Amino acid sequence: MRTDLFDFELPEQRIALHPVSPRDAARLLVVGSQTRFEDRMVRELPELLRSGDALVFNDTRVIPVALEGVRRRGELQANIAATLIERVDRNRWRTLARPAKRLKEGDRLCFRHSGKAGPARTIEATVAAKGDEGEFEFAFDLAGKDLDLAISAIGEMPLPPYIAGRRHAEDVDRTDYQTIYAAHDGAVAAPTAGLHFTPQLMAALDVRGVTCHFVTLHVGAGTFLPVKADDTSGHKMHAEWGEVSSETATALNAARGRGGRIVAVGTTSLRLLESAARDGEIQPFRGSTDIFITPGYRFGAVDILMTNFHLPRSTLFMLVAAFCGLDVMKEAYAHAVRSGYRFYSYGDAGLLFPAQSETEG
Repeated sequence: MRTDLFDFELPEQRIALHPVSPRDAARLLVVGSQTRFEDRMVRELPELLRSGDALVFNDTRVIPVALEGVRRRGELQANIAATLIERVDRNRWRTLARPAKRLKEGDRLCFRHSGKAGPARTIEATVAAKGDEGEFEFAFDLAGKDLDLAISAIGEMPLPPYIAGRRHAEDVDRTDYQTIYAAHDGAVAAPTAGLHFTPQLMAALDVRGVTCHFVTLHVGAGTFLPVKADDTSGHKMHAEWGEVSSETATALNAARGRGGRIVAVGTTSLRLLESAARDGEIQPFRGSTDIFITPGYRFGAVDILMTNFHLPRSTLFMLVAAFCGLDVMKEAYAHAVRSGYRFYSYGDAGLLFPAQSETEG
């Protein structure tokens, strides 16, 4: 399909720079249920589902991989910012850096804690290689757990570019940009639909008879990359590592067998479940997935999707268009803009039903 079919206009003021508080006070646009669109609140999610439904959350944990420092080349130095996007081995990371033109192989780098309080803390590295798409490979002087601890100490949360370009990371982002159930380190971007959940909302879902299950997909920086190809067939997805345990697969299949619906919390949960689906059942899965879902895809694992509002021309907007229909989602996004919904990672959410689905009270 032509990429420009997935474009839409979004006023800049609709982009949320901070989340609402409490988390479940965000708005929730219900799409494709008994009415075309319904304006609700995230805290009302339990009454939009029914007993026996199964929510699936991505329990990856975002690591603070946004670094600031200087490049040294002989007597010359320059300020740089870097975001680590994929670990290569014990001391090497694939990295995005800006300004990229200031770096070349062999440069020495010194990253420091950006705050003024406390003792000075640094990590040093060498630019080991430059990739074809403006990416770099950094070889750090530390390795293994020592490197992990150092990155955690001096790094900031890797806020999406549409937020980081308008404000600096703040201490509160360490909690705001992390789900309350995050358990496994490895993501460089948050599974943002899950940011809306609070202990109170989880308890209300339990009372409703909705079960909660967890999978792990370590979200990569590719989630923010626009589709540059003129046609979706020319786009190559970045692979991300994920796991669906045998216990979770068994529980989800059993829930469906009893008439419950599988509700993916976030596109990352959906992509992993669809990667694990075979012949109408969810199988245990452990490995990388580069699944790219566009209109025409037949969903085999997920019945309902809760997700935030996505970037134009992004693979995620293509996914929701595949789930509900491109015309429906364009109309839904236009409704959201008119109605003052907050967009993107810190914004509001939608609860999406395919056209043939029905809800019960």
